[in-house]
Amino acid sequence: MPSSSASSGYYHWTTVAIIASLAAATGGVVVIASAIASRRRLRLRRRDDEHDDDDDDDGDGTRNDRVGVGGTTTKVVEITLPEWADETSAHDGFSDMYARRYESDEEMMSLAIRISEHNVTMGTGGPFGACIFERKDGGHCELISVGMNRVVPLRNSTLHGEMVAIQLAQARLNTFTLSGVDGIGGDDNNVGVGRKFELFTSCEPCAMCLGGTLWSGVSRLVCAATKHDAQSIGFDEGPVSEGSYEHLENAGVEVRRNVMRDEAAGVLRRYGEIGLIYNRCPSGVSASGG
Repeated sequence: MPSSSASSGYYHWTTVAIIASLAAATGGVVVIASAIASRRRLRLRRRDDEHDDDDDDDGDGTRNDRVGVGGTTTKVVEITLPEWADETSAHDGFSDMYARRYESDEEMMSLAIRISEHNVTMGTGGPFGACIFERKDGGHCELISVGMNRVVPLRNSTLHGEMVAIQLAQARLNTFTLSGVDGIGGDDNNVGVGRKFELFTSCEPCAMCLGGTLWSGVSRLVCAATKHDAQSIGFDEGPVSEGSYEHLENAGVEVRRNVMRDEAAGVLRRYGEIGLIYNRCPSGVSASGG
């Protein structure tokens, strides 16, 4: 469970383990997920029940594992934040982000946009930032986790900002859902009835992240730049429509969009001039819009 460190002003967590039984398409390989010691890292290990030998780290942010299923080599996958956003070493204006109280949507969105911008400036990933906050009884919010696009640096197509923030928040809270609705998750829901968590993202989520938002258990989604802003620089956002947001709202997720859109769209335009568009819109998909 989380523990508080008054001397640092930040949360410090003891090791939390999340063991999840996942469907593995590879022969007989068991998938195990565990969160390692802080909100900034999530490690996923695939291993054979009978044999598990670790190879040396190859320097790419993962550690090689060789398992005894036909000599297959698998990976230990670590989701890590850049040093500038790491709780223990955050700098460049991010050192107090976990200690602050957040009073408005604009204040919280400003953090998500600054994360997206700094991620581009530092060359640590794509132009997307996300934060998960907890809404407290007094109306203010406290930061639970941050995420930014880490697809290229960590060689993982699923590491969009929202997905990183969601996974690290759930790891911190030792739960598979961020829903505080009574009855959801049963005895395995460690969040507690009545708690509410909100996802702020510098750009409207892609198809994958909208699905992740729905299943994450957050009670609210707040977005800045639009799908069309991302598509205008070449990114493929997938099959997202107004019906996607209606589905979220029907499921009980409050949605607010276009908060500080101009600021977030400016980060996207800058990245479009200097960065790698790793999943371009396919031919025939419009990259224009409002």
